[in-house]
Amino acid sequence: MYQSRLAGAMLATLVKCLFLCSNWRTVAKRPFIRKQKRKQHGATFWDNEYKNANHLKLSTDHSEDLEKFTRFIPRQEREDVLAPGESALDVGCGNGRNLIFLARQFGMQGVGYDISTAAVAQAKVASTGLPLVYEARSIAGPITVPDNSQSLVLDMMSSHFLSSAERTVLRDEIFRVLKPGGFLFMKTFLADGDLHTRRLLKDAPAEEENTYIHPVIGVPEYVYTEEALTEFLGEKFIIHKIYRSHKHVLKGRARKRRTVSIYAEKDWHS
Repeated sequence: MYQSRLAGAMLATLVKCLFLCSNWRTVAKRPFIRKQKRKQHGATFWDNEYKNANHLKLSTDHSEDLEKFTRFIPRQEREDVLAPGESALDVGCGNGRNLIFLARQFGMQGVGYDISTAAVAQAKVASTGLPLVYEARSIAGPITVPDNSQSLVLDMMSSHFLSSAERTVLRDEIFRVLKPGGFLFMKTFLADGDLHTRRLLKDAPAEEENTYIHPVIGVPEYVYTEEALTEFLGEKFIIHKIYRSHKHVLKGRARKRRTVSIYAEKDWHS
């Protein structure tokens, strides 16, 4: 009697296991289909992003990195760079937040370029009453401001979307419009030690070296090494400071993109 019950229990257990294994195989065989997001290229992406941010956190507060730069300038006894009435050019100005900070904090005037008409529209509204003008245009190609007219130029997370030739033209144009002794404040992604960059270059390489296709925007994005950036800017400018971001890796895993900020001056004798 006992053996009969034991055999029955074992049989029931076996049937249950076979049933579960059969279901597991059925689930395992279902193909995994990743939902693909439709890419929006260039200006279209940024227009939609400024109207309804889905990919980035778009702040109206000024950059903390820019504020750090403005504390550096007085320590060099160069208050003239941020003096009232001096002009700043922001290439890739977005909603104008950094030019607005310079105008309110230091009494500067300014010019902002951005590829997004939506961003420029927001910047104009936010800058009401301030001596700031904006233009919806690409930052590639000639800059339509006079020679030696700007005491400061900002390139903050913008020019890495340009090609090699376009980046060279922009650098030379920035040099042209800066006054002797004027400063370029540049912030961009840094390839050195960045796990995100390593993965992107591997998964979606573009034609140019150290360039990948942006997974959301669908356009090429270039990433400097520190050596390449200092060599590139050093051909035209005196480099005063280099700040590299930290905390981009946590327990061996990529945490956030690594960036580098550079303070570069146009020589007084240029």
